[in-house]
Amino acid sequence: MYDKDWQPSASLENLKRRAQFLTEIRRFFYQREVLEVDTPILSHAAPTAPYLDSFTTDYIAAGGQKSSCYLHTSPEFAMKRLLAAGLGDMYQIAKVFRNGEQGRHHSPEFTMLEWYRPSLSYHQLMAEVDDLLQTVVGLSPAVKMNYQTLFSQYLSIDVTDVEQDELKQYALSRIKSLPQDWQTDKDGWLELLMSELIEPQLALSVHPYIIYDFPASQAQLAKLHRSEEGHIVSARFEVYAQGLELANGYDECLDADELSQRFVEDNLIRHQQGKSAMPVDKHLLAAMQAGLPACCGVAIGVDRLLMLKLGVQHIDAVKSFTFEQS
Repeated sequence: MYDKDWQPSASLENLKRRAQFLTEIRRFFYQREVLEVDTPILSHAAPTAPYLDSFTTDYIAAGGQKSSCYLHTSPEFAMKRLLAAGLGDMYQIAKVFRNGEQGRHHSPEFTMLEWYRPSLSYHQLMAEVDDLLQTVVGLSPAVKMNYQTLFSQYLSIDVTDVEQDELKQYALSRIKSLPQDWQTDKDGWLELLMSELIEPQLALSVHPYIIYDFPASQAQLAKLHRSEEGHIVSARFEVYAQGLELANGYDECLDADELSQRFVEDNLIRHQQGKSAMPVDKHLLAAMQAGLPACCGVAIGVDRLLMLKLGVQHIDAVKSFTFEQS
């Protein structure tokens, strides 16, 4: 007997609206003369970030020799190589894959919109993201706030001066579900306070929020720069709307040696967490050494954007089939 669970998880109407939504995104970038690109999904390298887990597969050559490959978690590294080659402003709508991510707002396979703008500054890119959310999704204008002000306003915490133990005690006293023996580092406590205490408050607003200038220790692939208050921070921003984290953007780090060192540190953390080290993308580092132009970039979850536009509560309602049905 054949499995009866063969029908789409999204309604046919939602699938038609998804097709129109992708057309509207492409129109947005066409009007700004941003080029659409297409890069490989399969790679010989993978992100080293400890919070990302890649899908691994084997490539078997004609002679039987086997080598590991990875499904990309983002088209970022390949797109930066195109930037280094001189292609200029570009965007991509890509299927991406993240192991272990599944839930109401997550899927192991999802659609990402990623774009890079050598012609825009850090704050100009934030404004363009805001334009996209208003034009394509129909959201209200965003509220911009830096990370330091956010923690000060919502939790009365000075992130530039607070000690790790203070953050721990604050979290244990405010997050009742948190075990008393919970252990993490300073950034872990900040991220926990952000997700458990601040994000639910942002979700109450009719406006999206663009939070920028994260702590220097959370730079990931962003440059470090001096904030409006004079502190060294990461030139990184995130976007939140109606309880969803939508986007992560950077004024991109251009220093190949610095990025290489961050990859080494990431793999050390992965080892401490009992995870496998990831092979570093040597092609990316070579491209950066050859000359990655000053640029800003951002990645946005397309499925989550469509959830907001259609007013649905589960990612399966905007995807043709669920992970279990694939």
